[in-house]
Amino acid sequence: MATKETERPPRLFLLRHGNTDWSDSRKHTGRTDIPLNADGEHHALLLGARLKGERFSQVFVSPLLRVRRTCQLAGFADHAEVCPNLTEWDYGNYEGTLTTEVHRTRPDWYLYRDGAPNGESPDQVAARADRFIERVRPIDGDVAAFSSAQIIRMIAARWLGLPSSAARYFYTETASVGILSYEHERIQPVVHLWDDVGTLDKNI
Repeated sequence: MATKETERPPRLFLLRHGNTDWSDSRKHTGRTDIPLNADGEHHALLLGARLKGERFSQVFVSPLLRVRRTCQLAGFADHAEVCPNLTEWDYGNYEGTLTTEVHRTRPDWYLYRDGAPNGESPDQVAARADRFIERVRPIDGDVAAFSSAQIIRMIAARWLGLPSSAARYFYTETASVGILSYEHERIQPVVHLWDDVGTLDKNI
C-alpha cells in the first residue's frame, strides 16, 4: 500500500490545441475563434491516443473553439470544465498579424515585455496564470488543461515562480504535451516534460 512518503506527487498536464490555418502561417492568434484545420484534427486524435490510460482528477479547457475541439477529439470533453483563465493572450491590435508585420512599425516590439496595444500586458496574462495555478494546486491527483501556446508558456513560468518575462523560454508546438509537477513536496515545483509531441508527424 502506498504511503504518504511513496505517493507520486500530482501532475499538471498542459496540452496545446492542434494546428489551425493561422498557427501554420504563424499569425498571432488570440481571441479569434478559428477552428482546427485537417492536420489539427488529426493531431488532436493522436494526442488522445498518447493520453490513453491517463486518469485525471479534473480536466479544464479554454473556451476557444480550437481548444474545445482538441479536447473533444482527444476524448476528454465529457468531463471537461471550461475555464476562462486558460484563454489565449489577447493580442489586441496585433491579432491576426505576423511578428514581421508588427516590426515594420515597431522594430523593437517584444510580446513578453510590451504586451499588445488594446490587448493584454504580460502582467495581466501572468495574473490569469496565477489564478489558474491557485485553483489546481490543491487538487489531489493529476489534472489536464487544454489551452493555447502563450498562456501555457505563462503557466509554466509562474508554476516555477519565475517572472512573466520568463515565459518566452517555454516554447510549445501544436498538439504538444507539457507536464508540471513537484520534486517531493508541493513547495518544490519542477518541469517533468516539455513540448513533447511524441510520434506526431508534423509533415502530414
